[in-house]
Amino acid sequence: VQLQASGGGLVQAGDSLRLSCVLSGRSLAPYHMVWFRQSPGKEREPVAASSWGGASKYYADSVKDRFTISRDDAKNTVYLQMNNLKPEDTADYFCATGNRAGPRWYRDMDYWGRGTQVTVSS
Repeated sequence: VQLQASGGGLVQAGDSLRLSCVLSGRSLAPYHMVWFRQSPGKEREPVAASSWGGASKYYADSVKDRFTISRDDAKNTVYLQMNNLKPEDTADYFCATGNRAGPRWYRDMDYWGRGTQVTVSS
């Protein structure tokens, strides 16, 4: 199982980016997909999550109403649309997959991918 994120870059505050994460090695459909981010000196945090089937979503308070997670199971791809980016969104963004049940469904992941760097200048 491999996860590959792409779409990061250097943008200005207020700009938008769309990240993509392709899952290979198994079907995406039965699994939760989560976008995490981590910046130097900070803990890794879940940013947005989509449960299997897309029935449940999670968003960190800091990105609500700005970020949207979506998934295309046919393409084995999950997306993160990021609008109105802020300098504090600067981080390495990476995706992960799992299928745990319960309140930690978007935290306890089985597979992790490499990240794509997002840098937002003020």
